[in-house]
Amino acid sequence: MNSAQSGKQTLIVPDKDADGLSSGAILRHTLMLLGLPADRIAVHLLSKGHTIHSDSEREQMAAHKPAYIFIVDHGSRSGPPVIDAPDTKTLIIDHHHATDADFPKGSEHVTACFSPPVATSSLLTYEICEPLHREVRDRCAWLCIVGTHGDLGNTLKWEPPFPDMREPMKRYTKKVLNDVVSLVNAPRRTAAYDVRSAWDALCETANPASVLKIPRLLAARAEVNAEVERCTHAAPKFSADGKVAVFRIRSEAQVHPVIATRWAGHLQSKALEIVMVANEGYLEGKINFSCRIPRCARSRDPAVSIIERLRYYASLTEPETDGSEVAETGCQEARKPLLERVGDDFARGHVQASGGIVDVAHFEELMRLMKVGEKLPKQAGESGSPAKQKKKPGIDSGQKNTLMGYFGNKSTAATTR
Repeated sequence: MNSAQSGKQTLIVPDKDADGLSSGAILRHTLMLLGLPADRIAVHLLSKGHTIHSDSEREQMAAHKPAYIFIVDHGSRSGPPVIDAPDTKTLIIDHHHATDADFPKGSEHVTACFSPPVATSSLLTYEICEPLHREVRDRCAWLCIVGTHGDLGNTLKWEPPFPDMREPMKRYTKKVLNDVVSLVNAPRRTAAYDVRSAWDALCETANPASVLKIPRLLAARAEVNAEVERCTHAAPKFSADGKVAVFRIRSEAQVHPVIATRWAGHLQSKALEIVMVANEGYLEGKINFSCRIPRCARSRDPAVSIIERLRYYASLTEPETDGSEVAETGCQEARKPLLERVGDDFARGHVQASGGIVDVAHFEELMRLMKVGEKLPKQAGESGSPAKQKKKPGIDSGQKNTLMGYFGNKSTAATTR
Protein backbone atom coordinates (compact mmCIF):
# COMPACT_ATOMS: atom_id res chain seq x y z
CA MET A 1 0.00 0.00 0.00
CA ASN A 2 2.79 2.44 0.92
CA SER A 3 4.63 1.83 -2.34
CA ALA A 4 1.49 2.56 -4.38
CA GLN A 5 0.65 5.71 -2.44
CA SER A 6 4.21 7.04 -2.65
CA GLY A 7 4.24 7.08 -6.44
CA LYS A 8 7.93 6.16 -6.31
CA GLN A 9 9.90 3.68 -8.38
CA THR A 10 9.02 0.10 -7.41
CA LEU A 11 10.94 -3.01 -8.46
CA ILE A 12 9.43 -6.50 -8.62
CA VAL A 13 11.90 -9.42 -8.67
CA PRO A 14 9.94 -12.65 -9.24
CA ASP A 15 11.34 -16.14 -9.54
CA LYS A 16 11.34 -17.72 -12.99
CA ASP A 17 8.68 -20.42 -12.58
CA ALA A 18 4.88 -20.33 -12.73
CA ASP A 19 4.59 -19.64 -9.00
CA GLY A 20 7.12 -16.81 -8.96
CA LEU A 21 5.95 -15.16 -12.19
CA SER A 22 2.29 -15.37 -11.16
CA SER A 23 3.18 -13.81 -7.81
CA GLY A 24 4.94 -10.93 -9.55
CA ALA A 25 2.02 -10.41 -11.94
CA ILE A 26 -0.42 -10.29 -9.00
CA LEU A 27 1.74 -7.63 -7.34
CA ARG A 28 1.97 -5.60 -10.55
CA HIS A 29 -1.79 -5.67 -11.17
CA THR A 30 -2.50 -4.74 -7.56
CA LEU A 31 -0.08 -1.81 -7.53
CA MET A 32 -1.66 -0.46 -10.72
CA LEU A 33 -5.18 -0.88 -9.28
CA LEU A 34 -4.02 1.11 -6.26
CA GLY A 35 -2.89 3.94 -8.51
CA LEU A 36 0.82 3.39 -9.11
CA PRO A 37 1.55 4.25 -12.77
CA ALA A 38 2.85 1.40 -14.93
CA ASP A 39 5.99 3.38 -15.77
CA ARG A 40 6.84 3.42 -12.06
CA ILE A 41 6.86 -0.39 -11.90
CA ALA A 42 9.93 -2.24 -13.15
CA VAL A 43 10.68 -5.96 -13.19
CA HIS A 44 14.05 -7.63 -12.87
CA LEU A 45 14.40 -11.22 -14.07
CA LEU A 46 17.57 -12.98 -12.97
CA SER A 47 20.10 -14.34 -15.45
CA LYS A 48 20.56 -18.10 -15.86
CA GLY A 49 22.24 -19.68 -12.85
CA HIS A 50 22.23 -16.51 -10.73
CA THR A 51 20.58 -15.64 -7.42
CA ILE A 52 19.50 -12.32 -5.96
CA HIS A 53 22.74 -12.40 -3.98
CA SER A 54 24.98 -12.44 -7.08
CA ASP A 55 26.98 -9.22 -7.40
CA SER A 56 25.93 -8.66 -11.01
CA GLU A 57 22.24 -9.03 -10.10
CA ARG A 58 22.55 -6.63 -7.17
CA GLU A 59 24.11 -4.05 -9.50
CA GLN A 60 21.33 -4.44 -12.07
CA MET A 61 18.63 -4.12 -9.40
CA ALA A 62 20.30 -1.02 -7.97
CA ALA A 63 20.39 0.56 -11.45
CA HIS A 64 16.59 0.91 -11.30
CA LYS A 65 17.02 3.19 -8.24
CA PRO A 66 13.95 1.71 -6.54
CA ALA A 67 12.35 3.08 -3.41
CA TYR A 68 10.60 -0.26 -2.90
CA ILE A 69 11.64 -3.80 -3.84
CA PHE A 70 9.50 -6.93 -3.76
CA ILE A 71 11.49 -10.19 -3.85
CA VAL A 72 9.11 -13.04 -4.60
CA ASP A 73 9.57 -16.84 -4.42
CA HIS A 74 13.37 -16.93 -4.62
CA GLY A 75 14.02 -18.70 -1.35
CA SER A 76 16.29 -16.79 0.98
CA ARG A 77 19.43 -16.77 3.01
CA SER A 78 21.21 -14.32 5.26
CA GLY A 79 23.48 -11.74 3.69
CA PRO A 80 23.96 -8.04 3.00
CA PRO A 81 21.04 -5.83 1.91
CA VAL A 82 19.51 -6.72 -1.45
CA ILE A 83 21.00 -3.47 -2.82
CA ASP A 84 23.31 -0.92 -1.25
CA ALA A 85 20.69 1.77 -0.73
CA PRO A 86 19.82 2.39 2.93
CA ASP A 87 16.52 4.14 2.18
CA THR A 88 15.16 1.38 -0.06
CA LYS A 89 12.48 -0.75 1.59
CA THR A 90 12.56 -4.47 0.74
CA LEU A 91 9.80 -7.04 1.28
CA ILE A 92 10.44 -10.75 0.69
CA ILE A 93 7.43 -12.98 0.04
CA ASP A 94 8.28 -16.66 0.09
CA HIS A 95 7.39 -20.19 1.12
CA HIS A 96 10.74 -22.00 0.90
CA HIS A 97 12.36 -23.39 4.01
CA ALA A 98 14.05 -20.59 5.97
CA THR A 99 14.47 -19.45 9.56
CA ASP A 100 14.01 -15.86 10.69
CA ALA A 101 17.78 -15.44 10.33
CA ASP A 102 17.79 -16.54 6.68
CA PHE A 103 16.95 -13.20 5.09
CA PRO A 104 19.04 -10.28 3.77
CA LYS A 105 19.94 -7.54 6.20
CA GLY A 106 17.39 -4.74 6.45
CA SER A 107 14.60 -6.63 4.69
CA GLU A 108 11.15 -7.54 5.94
CA HIS A 109 9.59 -10.86 5.07
CA VAL A 110 6.37 -12.83 4.89
CA THR A 111 6.86 -16.60 4.77
CA ALA A 112 4.49 -19.54 4.80
CA CYS A 113 7.08 -22.27 5.33
CA PHE A 114 6.14 -22.98 8.95
CA SER A 115 2.36 -22.77 8.49
CA PRO A 116 1.00 -26.02 7.04
CA PRO A 117 -0.61 -26.51 4.67
CA VAL A 118 2.13 -24.35 3.20
CA ALA A 119 0.79 -21.72 0.82
CA THR A 120 2.75 -21.10 -2.38
CA SER A 121 4.22 -17.67 -3.00
CA SER A 122 1.46 -16.84 -5.48
CA LEU A 123 -1.24 -17.83 -2.99
CA LEU A 124 0.49 -15.88 -0.23
CA THR A 125 0.79 -12.83 -2.50
CA TYR A 126 -2.85 -13.12 -3.52
CA GLU A 127 -3.98 -13.30 0.12
CA ILE A 128 -1.95 -10.17 0.88
CA CYS A 129 -3.27 -8.22 -2.11
CA GLU A 130 -6.91 -9.35 -2.33
CA PRO A 131 -8.20 -7.17 0.56
CA LEU A 132 -6.48 -4.06 -0.83
CA HIS A 133 -8.80 -3.49 -3.81
CA ARG A 134 -12.20 -4.87 -4.85
CA GLU A 135 -10.97 -5.78 -8.34
CA VAL A 136 -7.99 -7.90 -7.28
CA ARG A 137 -10.03 -11.10 -7.07
CA ASP A 138 -11.55 -10.69 -10.52
CA ARG A 139 -8.21 -9.75 -12.09
CA CYS A 140 -5.82 -12.04 -10.22
CA ALA A 141 -7.61 -15.18 -8.97
CA TRP A 142 -6.62 -17.12 -12.11
CA LEU A 143 -2.98 -16.10 -11.61
CA CYS A 144 -3.15 -17.44 -8.06
CA ILE A 145 -4.45 -20.78 -9.36
CA VAL A 146 -1.77 -20.99 -12.07
CA GLY A 147 1.04 -20.31 -9.62
CA THR A 148 -0.29 -22.64 -6.95
CA HIS A 149 -0.88 -25.51 -9.37
CA GLY A 150 2.62 -24.91 -10.69
CA ASP A 151 4.08 -25.80 -7.30
CA LEU A 152 1.50 -28.07 -5.68
CA GLY A 153 0.18 -29.89 -8.74
CA ASN A 154 -3.07 -29.80 -10.66
CA THR A 155 -4.85 -32.29 -8.40
CA LEU A 156 -4.89 -29.80 -5.51
CA LYS A 157 -8.24 -29.52 -3.75
CA TRP A 158 -9.05 -25.88 -2.97
CA GLU A 159 -10.36 -26.50 0.52
CA PRO A 160 -10.00 -24.42 3.72
CA PRO A 161 -7.76 -22.85 4.80
CA PHE A 162 -7.09 -22.19 1.09
CA PRO A 163 -9.55 -19.74 -0.52
CA ASP A 164 -12.63 -20.79 -2.49
CA MET A 165 -11.64 -20.82 -6.17
CA ARG A 166 -14.71 -22.54 -7.62
CA GLU A 167 -15.84 -19.48 -9.57
CA PRO A 168 -12.58 -18.78 -11.45
CA MET A 169 -12.05 -22.52 -12.00
CA LYS A 170 -15.49 -22.69 -13.61
CA ARG A 171 -15.05 -19.49 -15.60
CA TYR A 172 -11.66 -20.34 -17.13
CA THR A 173 -11.78 -24.18 -16.74
CA LYS A 174 -9.22 -26.29 -14.94
CA LYS A 175 -7.79 -27.60 -18.22
CA VAL A 176 -6.99 -24.14 -19.56
CA LEU A 177 -5.36 -23.04 -16.31
CA ASN A 178 -3.24 -26.20 -16.12
CA ASP A 179 -2.17 -25.75 -19.74
CA VAL A 180 -1.08 -22.21 -18.85
CA VAL A 181 1.11 -23.66 -16.08
CA SER A 182 2.83 -25.94 -18.58
CA LEU A 183 3.43 -23.13 -21.08
CA VAL A 184 4.75 -20.46 -18.71
CA ASN A 185 7.10 -22.99 -17.10
CA ALA A 186 8.63 -23.92 -20.46
CA PRO A 187 10.75 -20.86 -21.48
CA ARG A 188 12.86 -20.86 -18.32
CA ARG A 189 13.73 -24.52 -18.92
CA THR A 190 15.05 -23.95 -22.45
CA ALA A 191 18.74 -23.46 -23.18
CA ALA A 192 17.91 -19.86 -24.18
CA TYR A 193 16.37 -19.25 -20.73
CA ASP A 194 13.71 -16.94 -22.16
CA VAL A 195 11.88 -16.04 -18.95
CA ARG A 196 10.76 -12.68 -20.32
CA SER A 197 8.32 -14.28 -22.76
CA ALA A 198 6.51 -16.04 -19.90
CA TRP A 199 6.43 -12.88 -17.79
CA ASP A 200 4.99 -10.83 -20.64
CA ALA A 201 2.35 -13.49 -21.31
CA LEU A 202 1.05 -13.32 -17.73
CA CYS A 203 1.15 -9.52 -17.47
CA GLU A 204 -0.37 -8.59 -20.81
CA THR A 205 -3.60 -10.59 -20.71
CA ALA A 206 -6.74 -10.75 -18.61
CA ASN A 207 -7.83 -13.96 -20.31
CA PRO A 208 -5.68 -17.04 -19.62
CA ALA A 209 -6.94 -18.79 -22.76
CA SER A 210 -4.99 -16.28 -24.87
CA VAL A 211 -1.73 -17.54 -23.31
CA LEU A 212 -2.30 -20.90 -25.02
CA LYS A 213 -1.92 -19.28 -28.46
CA ILE A 214 1.46 -17.60 -27.99
CA PRO A 215 3.90 -19.16 -30.52
CA ARG A 216 7.03 -18.64 -28.42
CA LEU A 217 5.55 -20.50 -25.44
CA LEU A 218 4.34 -23.37 -27.62
CA ALA A 219 7.78 -23.70 -29.23
CA ALA A 220 9.50 -23.62 -25.84
CA ARG A 221 7.29 -26.41 -24.51
CA ALA A 222 8.00 -28.58 -27.55
CA GLU A 223 11.74 -28.02 -27.11
CA VAL A 224 11.63 -28.92 -23.42
CA ASN A 225 9.50 -32.02 -23.99
CA ALA A 226 11.99 -33.31 -26.56
CA GLU A 227 14.92 -32.70 -24.21
CA VAL A 228 13.16 -34.42 -21.31
CA GLU A 229 12.52 -37.44 -23.52
CA ARG A 230 16.17 -37.52 -24.57
CA CYS A 231 17.53 -37.40 -21.03
CA THR A 232 14.94 -39.25 -19.00
CA HIS A 233 16.17 -42.76 -19.76
CA ALA A 234 19.52 -42.48 -17.99
CA ALA A 235 19.99 -45.39 -15.59
CA PRO A 236 20.45 -44.59 -11.89
CA LYS A 237 23.09 -45.61 -9.41
CA PHE A 238 22.22 -45.92 -5.74
CA SER A 239 23.84 -44.80 -2.53
CA ALA A 240 25.25 -47.63 -0.47
CA ASP A 241 22.48 -47.26 2.11
CA GLY A 242 19.85 -47.49 -0.64
CA LYS A 243 18.28 -44.18 0.37
CA VAL A 244 19.19 -42.16 -2.75
CA ALA A 245 18.84 -42.95 -6.45
CA VAL A 246 21.18 -40.76 -8.54
CA PHE A 247 20.58 -40.06 -12.22
CA ARG A 248 23.27 -38.14 -14.13
CA ILE A 249 22.43 -36.24 -17.32
CA ARG A 250 24.03 -33.58 -19.52
CA SER A 251 21.76 -30.87 -20.92
CA GLU A 252 21.84 -27.11 -21.42
CA ALA A 253 18.14 -27.08 -20.57
CA GLN A 254 16.74 -27.07 -17.05
CA VAL A 255 15.12 -30.48 -17.33
CA HIS A 256 16.63 -32.04 -14.20
CA PRO A 257 13.70 -31.05 -11.93
CA VAL A 258 11.19 -32.48 -14.42
CA ILE A 259 13.05 -35.77 -14.66
CA ALA A 260 13.41 -36.00 -10.89
CA THR A 261 9.67 -35.54 -10.48
CA ARG A 262 8.95 -38.12 -13.17
CA TRP A 263 11.21 -40.79 -11.64
CA ALA A 264 9.88 -40.04 -8.15
CA GLY A 265 6.55 -41.41 -9.31
CA HIS A 266 8.03 -44.73 -10.47
CA LEU A 267 10.95 -45.88 -8.31
CA GLN A 268 10.04 -47.80 -5.19
CA SER A 269 11.74 -49.67 -2.37
CA LYS A 270 11.59 -49.88 1.40
CA ALA A 271 14.89 -48.01 1.74
CA LEU A 272 14.53 -45.35 -0.97
CA GLU A 273 13.97 -41.79 0.30
CA ILE A 274 15.31 -39.46 -2.41
CA VAL A 275 15.49 -39.30 -6.19
CA MET A 276 18.34 -37.05 -7.33
CA VAL A 277 18.95 -35.90 -10.91
CA ALA A 278 22.30 -34.18 -11.52
CA ASN A 279 22.81 -32.09 -14.66
CA GLU A 280 26.42 -31.69 -15.75
CA GLY A 281 25.64 -29.49 -18.75
CA TYR A 282 23.47 -26.67 -17.43
CA LEU A 283 26.20 -24.33 -16.14
CA GLU A 284 29.88 -24.57 -17.02
CA GLY A 285 31.98 -25.87 -14.13
CA LYS A 286 28.91 -26.58 -12.00
CA ILE A 287 26.53 -29.43 -11.24
CA ASN A 288 22.90 -28.44 -10.89
CA PHE A 289 20.90 -31.12 -9.12
CA SER A 290 17.28 -31.56 -8.11
CA CYS A 291 15.91 -33.94 -5.50
CA ARG A 292 12.39 -35.23 -4.96
CA ILE A 293 10.84 -37.64 -2.47
CA PRO A 294 9.57 -40.77 -4.26
CA ARG A 295 5.92 -41.64 -3.95
CA CYS A 296 6.77 -44.74 -1.90
CA ALA A 297 8.38 -42.59 0.83
CA ARG A 298 5.94 -39.69 1.10
CA SER A 299 3.89 -41.13 3.96
CA ARG A 300 6.75 -42.33 6.13
CA ASP A 301 6.96 -41.48 9.80
CA PRO A 302 9.11 -39.62 10.61
CA ALA A 303 8.74 -37.67 7.39
CA VAL A 304 11.67 -37.60 4.97
CA SER A 305 13.55 -34.29 4.82
CA ILE A 306 15.74 -33.95 1.73
CA ILE A 307 17.54 -30.96 3.22
CA GLU A 308 18.46 -32.83 6.39
CA ARG A 309 19.57 -35.92 4.47
CA LEU A 310 21.79 -33.92 2.09
CA ARG A 311 23.33 -32.02 4.97
CA TYR A 312 23.98 -35.31 6.78
CA TYR A 313 25.90 -36.76 3.83
CA ALA A 314 27.87 -33.53 3.40
CA SER A 315 28.82 -33.53 7.09
CA LEU A 316 30.63 -36.86 6.71
CA THR A 317 34.36 -36.99 6.08
CA GLU A 318 36.26 -39.15 3.67
CA PRO A 319 38.84 -41.59 5.06
CA GLU A 320 42.35 -40.15 5.08
CA THR A 321 44.70 -41.55 2.47
CA ASP A 322 48.32 -40.43 2.23
CA GLY A 323 47.65 -36.76 2.95
CA SER A 324 48.62 -35.74 -0.59
CA GLU A 325 45.53 -33.54 -1.01
CA VAL A 326 46.41 -31.51 2.04
CA ALA A 327 50.04 -31.32 0.94
CA GLU A 328 49.02 -30.01 -2.48
CA THR A 329 46.79 -27.28 -1.09
CA GLY A 330 49.22 -26.30 1.62
CA CYS A 331 46.41 -25.91 4.13
CA GLN A 332 43.89 -27.85 6.16
CA GLU A 333 40.90 -26.76 4.04
CA ALA A 334 40.48 -30.22 2.52
CA ARG A 335 40.04 -31.72 5.99
CA LYS A 336 36.94 -29.63 6.70
CA PRO A 337 33.62 -31.42 6.12
CA LEU A 338 32.13 -30.76 2.72
CA LEU A 339 29.18 -29.02 4.36
CA GLU A 340 31.54 -26.22 5.48
CA ARG A 341 33.02 -25.79 1.99
CA VAL A 342 30.21 -26.41 -0.46
CA GLY A 343 28.69 -22.91 -0.38
CA ASP A 344 25.27 -21.39 0.17
CA ASP A 345 23.56 -22.90 -2.88
CA PHE A 346 23.51 -26.42 -1.45
CA ALA A 347 20.40 -28.09 0.00
CA ARG A 348 18.13 -25.13 -0.61
CA GLY A 349 14.39 -25.02 -1.27
CA HIS A 350 11.86 -27.26 0.45
CA VAL A 351 12.27 -30.29 2.67
CA GLN A 352 10.29 -32.27 0.06
CA ALA A 353 11.89 -30.70 -3.04
CA SER A 354 15.45 -29.52 -2.70
CA GLY A 355 18.71 -29.48 -4.63
CA GLY A 356 21.66 -27.24 -5.28
CA ILE A 357 24.28 -25.70 -7.54
CA VAL A 358 27.80 -26.82 -6.63
CA ASP A 359 31.27 -27.09 -8.12
CA VAL A 360 31.95 -30.31 -9.98
CA ALA A 361 34.65 -31.35 -7.51
CA HIS A 362 32.31 -30.83 -4.56
CA PHE A 363 29.59 -32.88 -6.20
CA GLU A 364 31.97 -35.74 -6.91
CA GLU A 365 33.02 -35.63 -3.27
CA LEU A 366 29.37 -35.79 -2.24
CA MET A 367 28.96 -38.90 -4.41
CA ARG A 368 31.92 -40.51 -2.64
CA LEU A 369 30.52 -39.63 0.77
CA MET A 370 27.21 -41.20 -0.23
CA LYS A 371 29.13 -44.20 -1.63
CA VAL A 372 27.09 -44.05 -4.81
CA GLY A 373 27.52 -47.24 -6.83
CA GLU A 374 28.97 -49.13 -3.87
CA LYS A 375 27.37 -51.75 -1.67
CA LEU A 376 27.48 -51.79 2.10
CA PRO A 377 30.08 -54.19 3.56
CA LYS A 378 28.69 -57.23 5.30
CA GLN A 379 28.46 -57.02 9.05
CA ALA A 380 30.43 -59.39 11.25
CA GLY A 381 28.78 -62.81 11.35
CA GLU A 382 26.60 -62.07 8.32
CA SER A 383 26.52 -64.74 5.66
CA GLY A 384 24.37 -65.90 2.82
CA SER A 385 23.73 -69.15 1.06
CA PRO A 386 25.90 -69.95 -1.97
CA ALA A 387 22.76 -69.87 -4.13
CA LYS A 388 21.96 -66.32 -3.07
CA GLN A 389 25.56 -65.21 -3.47
CA LYS A 390 25.84 -66.61 -6.97
CA LYS A 391 25.85 -63.95 -9.68
CA LYS A 392 22.81 -64.03 -11.92
CA PRO A 393 23.44 -63.93 -15.67
CA GLY A 394 23.04 -60.51 -17.23
CA ILE A 395 22.91 -58.60 -13.96
CA ASP A 396 25.81 -56.60 -12.57
CA SER A 397 26.38 -57.79 -9.01
CA GLY A 398 28.87 -55.00 -8.32
CA GLN A 399 26.10 -52.98 -6.70
CA LYS A 400 23.47 -54.39 -4.38
CA ASN A 401 20.83 -51.83 -5.33
CA THR A 402 19.98 -52.15 -9.01
CA LEU A 403 17.38 -50.50 -11.20
CA MET A 404 15.33 -53.67 -11.72
CA GLY A 405 14.76 -54.07 -8.01
CA TYR A 406 13.14 -50.66 -7.72
CA PHE A 407 10.19 -51.39 -9.98
CA GLY A 408 7.03 -53.26 -9.22
CA ASN A 409 6.84 -54.95 -12.64
CA LYS A 410 9.02 -55.83 -15.61
CA SER A 411 7.17 -53.67 -18.08
CA THR A 412 7.90 -50.51 -16.10
CA ALA A 413 11.58 -51.40 -15.77
CA ALA A 414 11.84 -52.04 -19.49
CA THR A 415 11.05 -48.41 -20.24
CA THR A 416 14.33 -47.30 -18.72
CA ARG A 417 16.39 -48.86 -21.49
